[in-house]
Amino acid sequence: MSNLINSIRELFVQKQPLPVGIFHYQTPPEAEAPYRLHLRLEASGEGVLIVNAATVLHLNQTAAEYAYHLVQESPADLAAHEIARRYRVPLKQAQQDYADLKERLLTMIDMPDLDPVTYLDFKRHDPYGGEISAPYRLDCALTYRLPKGVNPEAAPSKRVDRELTTAEWQTIIDKAWQAGIPHIVFTGGEPTLRDDLPALIAHAEANGQVTGLLSDGLQLSNGEYLQSLLQTGLDHLLMVLRPEDEAAWAALEKILPEDLHTTVHLSITPENATAIPALLERLARMGANAISLSESSADLDDALQSASELAAELGLSLVWDVPVPYSERNPVALETDEDTPPQGAGRAWLYVEPDGDVLPAQGVNQILGNFLKDDWEHIYR
Repeated sequence: MSNLINSIRELFVQKQPLPVGIFHYQTPPEAEAPYRLHLRLEASGEGVLIVNAATVLHLNQTAAEYAYHLVQESPADLAAHEIARRYRVPLKQAQQDYADLKERLLTMIDMPDLDPVTYLDFKRHDPYGGEISAPYRLDCALTYRLPKGVNPEAAPSKRVDRELTTAEWQTIIDKAWQAGIPHIVFTGGEPTLRDDLPALIAHAEANGQVTGLLSDGLQLSNGEYLQSLLQTGLDHLLMVLRPEDEAAWAALEKILPEDLHTTVHLSITPENATAIPALLERLARMGANAISLSESSADLDDALQSASELAAELGLSLVWDVPVPYSERNPVALETDEDTPPQGAGRAWLYVEPDGDVLPAQGVNQILGNFLKDDWEHIYR
């Protein structure tokens, strides 16, 4: 009788969602197709699944629980039995649903250009739309120091009176992870001017965060230094290419053969606009993974459009929603009024200055708080 009573009671008890938090899975180093998954479970029971720090999927409560078991590497039978028990669905249906979700995710990982709506039947959300409990990315400007030959006025060094220590940056990285931010981009200034850059990347990687670096790449021409960054687990590089500098091309020659996803940023200027097609063809021959483009003024809109089309023809993926140095024009803001923050700023990503002050985005000079001193809830809300 007690079993019958318990079964009836279960029918009327609302299913409690899984614990709120962020969960991480990374394939083993020897995997043929390596990938990373970050699942952030919200208080509502719904989830946000971030695939390779690039594709964001918003999941309902049931799908979020399937994803939880996938990230936790639960055996398929165990996951299906748990879902079937919690939601009172047939075991075969739970097994099939779990297998379908896993297959669709792996298809998307193997073929990133597929439209997940058209081909994979994922529900589409507007970019940066919907309620989220934390940003997807934190851009950390470690320093506003610039390399030799770059106009020192390009970075707002007068905005900050000091640089945080290694321990202080590690505290910020940990605080970001605890808040559910899975992706850290180290930028500047020129972040390779910080001797502790490898240690900071390694610290974030040890947490489980995806790490990116924005740099002119010149320091990476030093093979020993390049290997030190690769050994930290650095996931991707945005190299700001100054095409007139042959040393930059030489550095790129050393970087591209390595197992590091590299996006090359080109800023279109009146001086180099006619040379852009040849530069893109050279990058394609060298094996660049992706291209980021910006223009120095709105007068170059046509050149930007032509460059975008040529990059697509050459098989170069275009990347837009990344930070770029203060010496360039941010590609995110190309289609917006310069006084208006780009869509997603302050929600999908945040920007931390060298002293810990938080801005909605690079160049949007509205201080939301200080990541080192203020509570996360104060900063983000």
